[in-house]
Amino acid sequence: MTFTEILSSLEQGQYQPVYFLQGEESYMIDQVADHIEEHALNESEKGFNQTILYGRETNAATVLDHVKRYPMMSERQVVILKEAQQLKDLELLQAYISNPLASTIFVICYKYRTLDKRKQFYKAIQKNCVLLTANKLYENRIPAWIQDYLSGKGHSIHPKAAMLLTEYLGNDLSKIANELDKLILNVDAGKTISADDIERNIGISKDYNVFELQSALGQKDIGKANRILNYFIANPRSNPLVV
Repeated sequence: MTFTEILSSLEQGQYQPVYFLQGEESYMIDQVADHIEEHALNESEKGFNQTILYGRETNAATVLDHVKRYPMMSERQVVILKEAQQLKDLELLQAYISNPLASTIFVICYKYRTLDKRKQFYKAIQKNCVLLTANKLYENRIPAWIQDYLSGKGHSIHPKAAMLLTEYLGNDLSKIANELDKLILNVDAGKTISADDIERNIGISKDYNVFELQSALGQKDIGKANRILNYFIANPRSNPLVV
């Protein structure tokens, strides 16, 4: 399933026994795991029925002890295994994954890498789990992602402003989402976000950025290109040479 499909099903209260979340884009993995952690149980149920484990601090036997328990005074329990890529005996979970308890929601967060598709463990995951492979988005897809993110929160953004954010923040979705959330707090509901809003609230100059430099070079506007370069030289922290 895609990230959007999984979140949509969770928002409708549709939970599955096992979620395996893998890949380089940690933002998507965190969003799915956090949603389940926050919403699958009510506050009174979480004390006895929600467990967070970390791969570097546990082992498969301990994980299995937790996922095989039955919930107390609740229809279900939640077990979230974070940093699963650091669990040395992860593949010992295969038998449970092949036949999980319906009363347990088991979330496995396997960040920054993916499983070997040739192994039986991956095939068991693929057959029995909700599997998310969260790949990094290429920068040319980030403006559309920004549009979708803001649309989901009741805002829109000018294409040039979305490009400006992309040029400045790259494809780090966690950083982009954090900046957008701060921006939303300072922009009237329903207002289309402009480059001026970004400059005023985030501090990215709408006139002195890589996007405008590329435009100036393309138009052979030597004066504008030199002004942008001089601005970069005078502000090396916000405009490092490598970028």
